[in-house]
Amino acid sequence: MTRPHISDAQRQARLAQRHRLAPGAHTDDIAGIADSLVALHSSDPATVHLAAVARMATPSIAVVEAALYEQRSVVRHHGMRRTLWVFTPEVARAVHASCTAALAAAEWKQLLKWVTANDLPDPQAWVAQARANTLAALHRLGPTSARALGKAVPALTTRLLMGTGKWAAEQASHTRLLLNLGFDAEIVRTAPTGSWVSSEYQWAVMADWLPGGITGMDPAAARDELVARYLQAFGPATAADVQWWTGWTLAPVKAALAALAAVEVGLDDGSVGWVLPDDVPGGAPTESEAAGELWVALLPGLDPTAMGWKQRGFYLGDLGTFGGPLFDRNGNVGPTVWANGQVVGGWAQRADGTVVFELLRPVDRATQAAIANAAERLRTVVGGTRVTPRFPTPLQMSLAVS
Repeated sequence: MTRPHISDAQRQARLAQRHRLAPGAHTDDIAGIADSLVALHSSDPATVHLAAVARMATPSIAVVEAALYEQRSVVRHHGMRRTLWVFTPEVARAVHASCTAALAAAEWKQLLKWVTANDLPDPQAWVAQARANTLAALHRLGPTSARALGKAVPALTTRLLMGTGKWAAEQASHTRLLLNLGFDAEIVRTAPTGSWVSSEYQWAVMADWLPGGITGMDPAAARDELVARYLQAFGPATAADVQWWTGWTLAPVKAALAALAAVEVGLDDGSVGWVLPDDVPGGAPTESEAAGELWVALLPGLDPTAMGWKQRGFYLGDLGTFGGPLFDRNGNVGPTVWANGQVVGGWAQRADGTVVFELLRPVDRATQAAIANAAERLRTVVGGTRVTPRFPTPLQMSLAVS
């Protein structure tokens, strides 16, 4: 039996629609946007907002904030590859069970080792008491900053030598206690203490913020659900893509693909991708089906589309080099300019708020005009807020100061 084939053009058309980048797919439903990408990267807090507004029919930072902190239709939590994300609660439950719970157990063991090494009396009791006191204080106070929590729970200000080797440093214990309680899904990051680009959040008890919390799902079922959501959004994807994106070993990836009865498809680069059984293409696409709706987008650094696959040649071509114009040396992507399913350049915001871009691939005059219009729209949406990517890249840095 001949293996079905999905071309690069089809993959580009899929991401345009499924990732809500084509104008006809835009929506102001922030939970819907998050679900269409499985999750929004939140390592850089600005990414959440800028990734959302790039996919909105009526872009608005305030609408994103309302979804996060008023409606609570999306929530921040650590997940795949230890990364901080924004998910809908349903996805957060699957992510917690399949990724974060195991991470939390290891982090508490590590913290106990550090507390023991610092010669505190009865380290296990100290950690347990600090944990209980922190949860009690947050339940009493509601969303609270780490600084304010330190006044309510003095143990959080205890300085401990943490880390190993050249990475060892003395830190206030709250840096790990709050992180670990977050890994446990007992507490959650709520609104920042500053503007929407700030990474200093207030904390709340998860069950108070989101009734029912996000724990309790069966890990195997959670793995299957997470891979199904990923394939729906990013398929076709190779097993290496799935493994990289989830941060799992290959064994659970293979088990999930088998449980889902995922179907192999051929890709233009000669590799084998996977799609869900009801997502197999039916015959050769017409030219219009492959091309899809014409569109442009300015996506932020760490955008889920730009970072969604390990093997990125079908939309990056030769622009995927780490340390090249669009990536830092660790593989973090910077702000990118997209046109019709391909990355064609990068962009940056200057000190006066102007959004500028540079094209690394030729585009026609109409596409260039559309990109310029998108840059101006983004300037208007961001307003006076200065957005500086957490992981700067060569082209972004060059454009920001030119």
